[in-house]
Amino acid sequence: MKKSLYFLLLSLAYSSISAADKRANILYIFTDDQTHRSVSCYDEAHDWVQTPNIDKLATSGMRFTSCYTGTWCQPSRASKLTGLLQHSLDSIQITDYPMASYDPDKLPFFPSVFRQQGYETACIGKWHLGEDLGHGRDWDYSVIWDRGGPKQNKYAYFNNSLVRTNGGERKSLGGYTTDRFTEIAVDYIKKPKDKPWYLWLCYPGVHGPYTPAERHKDFYKDVSVEIPSDIFGPRPTKPQHLKNMTRWKKDKNGQPANFSKSVIKYNNAVKSLDEAVGTLMKTLEESGQLENTIVIFTSDQGFAWGQHGSKEKWLPYDANIVAPLIIKAPNLTTAGTVSKEPVSGVDITTTIHDLAGIKSQWKMHGRSLMPLLKEPKSSLNSPMLMINTTHVYGDKINAELKAKNYDAFKRKGLYAWMMMRDGKYKYIRHFKDNVIEEIYDLEKDPKELNNLAVNPEYKTILKKLRAKTIEEFHKQDGDFVDLLPEPKEF
Repeated sequence: MKKSLYFLLLSLAYSSISAADKRANILYIFTDDQTHRSVSCYDEAHDWVQTPNIDKLATSGMRFTSCYTGTWCQPSRASKLTGLLQHSLDSIQITDYPMASYDPDKLPFFPSVFRQQGYETACIGKWHLGEDLGHGRDWDYSVIWDRGGPKQNKYAYFNNSLVRTNGGERKSLGGYTTDRFTEIAVDYIKKPKDKPWYLWLCYPGVHGPYTPAERHKDFYKDVSVEIPSDIFGPRPTKPQHLKNMTRWKKDKNGQPANFSKSVIKYNNAVKSLDEAVGTLMKTLEESGQLENTIVIFTSDQGFAWGQHGSKEKWLPYDANIVAPLIIKAPNLTTAGTVSKEPVSGVDITTTIHDLAGIKSQWKMHGRSLMPLLKEPKSSLNSPMLMINTTHVYGDKINAELKAKNYDAFKRKGLYAWMMMRDGKYKYIRHFKDNVIEEIYDLEKDPKELNNLAVNPEYKTILKKLRAKTIEEFHKQDGDFVDLLPEPKEF
């Protein structure tokens, strides 16, 4: 059968399905460790970055400038499945990293509700929550890299991955993982269904080791990569453990060794993700589903390349954790619009429920983004909250704080923290005694170099932001705030 005839028949099939159930399909594209600086339609992107397909998606929908999806891979994913911040993710525990376990009775995932409400649900790609994939409970169809089994499968982000199809035994995925997961997603999208569908497509890229596809390994040549001014410090207004923290060694010229090479390799690997977006959008169009499919593109969090001395996510700074976010919702979003409202990953989960017309079955911590999708210049009139308690989850957070065991929250010299974005201000408080707080005016200081909490002129603002952060976390079941150590006075 000729390709054009095949897609015509496929389109007619989906038209008949739409007549029976007009609820939109949802394609949720979820990349890994992808900073907004790797997407060329963002103002913060390197001027040599080229992501035409993601840019095209942005021009057809709404782009968010300040998306705090999560803080690192595992809790970010768990929050997307539950709508809960890390302090409420009860029962998750790391067994043999990256493997973990959870109790689905204590921590249900929302796709199970979508299945009950008439959606067909699917998950393709990276999993980070252990061997319980939820197939048959949360997913009707799944092809998942769960990172279990042979040792080499734990970090097979780009090649030699072993995947489990519909909860079965691990088998070789074959090929370059980004390309293969795209091919599997395309097959899923094209397959006629008698229900609206929800697909969570979780790419392992662009996580380390940042391996580009062979066709992209030399895509960026002779480009100039700017070195962040605070890559080595000192940073006199930061907390003590961050004043001189750096993940970079100096070469013989006093420059960060292999800096440009690493950043270029990372962005080379992004190219396959950009191609994937183009392929997926083309598939939606050719199968007649483009006008009945909501497309969400984001990452589990961002990634810092030298900013604040970092080569990681984890820290509460925009350079570390801000991710791209684009939403295209037919008959709702206006093409080419931009929202500057700070939003979070749990906001996306709440919004997905609203877009699907499904009421959440438990209290979620996110705010609905529907007002912004309808009017991008509007405001949600409530602050954005984010928390990173490292490898500690749920009730264990309170237990460790009661015991004053702050080292339980320590990871590679960093500590847990909570953060609030309220208007132009960001407030940060660390889960460690004898540590100062942080305040940044993101309008005047978008790179977060000048901690205003040490400025006596901001003492009143500091007290107000501290009190409001505590109040807002209390509203979201965060009783841990009553157990935090008192911050150090500067």
